[in-house]
Amino acid sequence: MVPDFLIDMLEKQYGKDLKDRIIVGFGKNRKVSFRVNTLKTNVENVIKILSENNISYKKVLWCDEAFIIENVKEDEIRNLDIYKNGEIYMQSLSSMLPPIILNPKENMDILDMTAAPGGKTTQIATICNNNSRITAVEMNKIRSQKLKYNIEKQGASSVYVMEQDARKIDDFFSFDSILLDAPCSGSGTINSNDLKLEKFFTKNLIEKSKKTQRELLNKAIKILKKGSTMVYSTCSILQEENENIINDILKTKKVELEEINFKGIEELPRLPEKIKGTLLVMPDEEYEGFFVAKLKKL
Repeated sequence: MVPDFLIDMLEKQYGKDLKDRIIVGFGKNRKVSFRVNTLKTNVENVIKILSENNISYKKVLWCDEAFIIENVKEDEIRNLDIYKNGEIYMQSLSSMLPPIILNPKENMDILDMTAAPGGKTTQIATICNNNSRITAVEMNKIRSQKLKYNIEKQGASSVYVMEQDARKIDDFFSFDSILLDAPCSGSGTINSNDLKLEKFFTKNLIEKSKKTQRELLNKAIKILKKGSTMVYSTCSILQEENENIINDILKTKKVELEEINFKGIEELPRLPEKIKGTLLVMPDEEYEGFFVAKLKKL
């Protein structure tokens, strides 16, 4: 069951009709999706393997490497050699968006601030063809081990893992590009069929997330080079974790908003954004709820 306080928040932010559509999205069984790891294989080879195993799929306009699986469950994909060998990475479609919007280039110093389990980190490595210097930060030891495992499995040799709290990164560091996929309440990824939902999705979780998000974003802007860009993203659809955080940082005049636009953006299921130029994805059977903003340091 979706907690009553969240239903009230969603209705206040989006109105009754959109709130109802969001809650329907919370109840959907999301389709399996994955990303082809071009450090180890190519899209054509993966299509061949899927065809040989009678696995039907759908592609998306905005990412050549992304696949939505139509007729089998995740376990069957995990049994394929292309999964075991790290040639594909199981990843939600929405979580593939921030690295694409970041659009990192080769020969850059790139920071992934809260990197585990490594889906976005390894995606950045593939975009840069392993030709950038990527620092992936994770403070939790167990999650850090998972991050290192995935980096090695995916062949992302350009990644260095830093095991510490990203809020405490030394200010002498300086990066050309930063991805901050901030810890959040996860309000965009809720499964309304989860009987334990009301126990772990609380008002306190939202408040704690907001504090962490602000601290991480302030740190990111400190260590981002002038004239460089960063991406702030969450898997939340709540204004106080997204637009409110961005509006407050824009008021400092340290950064400006860069409008998000890329090929295929028109096919995304979108919610109305409170800040023009940001991206807010609505949860449905293919996508998780997700927010993305792109910022340039002045």
